[in-house]
Amino acid sequence: MKHLWPYHKDAMALVLGAFFIYVGILHFIDVEWFTPIVPEALPFSAEFWVIISGIPEVICGIGLILRPTRAIAGKATVALLIVLYWANLNMWINDIPLNGNTFPLWAHILRALAQLGMIAVAAYLGEWIREIKLNED
Repeated sequence: MKHLWPYHKDAMALVLGAFFIYVGILHFIDVEWFTPIVPEALPFSAEFWVIISGIPEVICGIGLILRPTRAIAGKATVALLIVLYWANLNMWINDIPLNGNTFPLWAHILRALAQLGMIAVAAYLGEWIREIKLNED
């Protein structure tokens, strides 16, 4: 069996990992941007949850990029994406604005599809989805 491109997992891990590191860091430097979408049902302050959620985002991002930790980080990223979608769903259901603007329905649907796409990539990197290989002829 031969891969279509032998470094595809490295490329996927680098892109998704860098995204998570970037967004995780934003949780520390722009806390106020994220606070409106934190569900009110959670105990403690919205600022607390924004900062706390930034930590696993950075850790998962680093873990995805590093080959020795990629499989476990992929699984952890799937779990993290499922848990954090609660904030996006809260934003959608309660029509919460970000930067003073609410999202139209199509944007929420696109965000949900992007979340599902990231879950699929993380599951693949976590080896929950089998590698796609080409037959050698």
